[in-house]
Amino acid sequence: MANLELFSDQPLTTLHFEQQAQARGFNAIAGIDEAGRGPLAGPVVAAAVILPDHFDLAGLTDSKKLSEKKREELFPLIRQQATAYGIGLASAREIDQINILQATLLAMQRALKKLRGQADYLLIDGITPLPVSLPQKTLKKGDSRSLSIAAASVLAKVARDRIMLALDRQYPGYGFAGHKGYGTAAHRRAIAERGPVSPHRLTFGGVREYAESP
Repeated sequence: MANLELFSDQPLTTLHFEQQAQARGFNAIAGIDEAGRGPLAGPVVAAAVILPDHFDLAGLTDSKKLSEKKREELFPLIRQQATAYGIGLASAREIDQINILQATLLAMQRALKKLRGQADYLLIDGITPLPVSLPQKTLKKGDSRSLSIAAASVLAKVARDRIMLALDRQYPGYGFAGHKGYGTAAHRRAIAERGPVSPHRLTFGGVREYAESP
């Protein structure tokens, strides 16, 4: 299991935590975040991002605080300016098989593996460490406190939204392009009337009631 460093907390979206890790001798600090833990449909998507020193991108913060237009603007800029980034996902079937927490950790590990080069320290949004042999720190609301995690949150959110747009074309009538798989009243009605389709998470309430028994 990873060594969890005990650093002081500072509630700012800056490179503070990255700089603390650098002061301890780490050189490739990856921020990791996910998008899509709560929806009734679609994958959970994670991103890992290593930012260069003195990184500064105006308007970057927690993706949930940004408009869709702003996230789309930041998406290519983050990829261009990042030292390295990786995006990974776990499918709806994997979520059903191993539960959403384990699927989230799996998506994060897949994102980490896609980084060019090896991260030597991880900053992870949330409270659950990754089961990897790297020093790491979990941060509650990390996407509002660390630029690396904020960058990862934008990549994960935009990547997932684009997947849901593709699923909307493949499965018309469910409104995936609008609600992105979340359990809106319209989405729940569509499930009740049409039944679940492949992107739905069959173990989630609001879906499992309408899934056919094996």
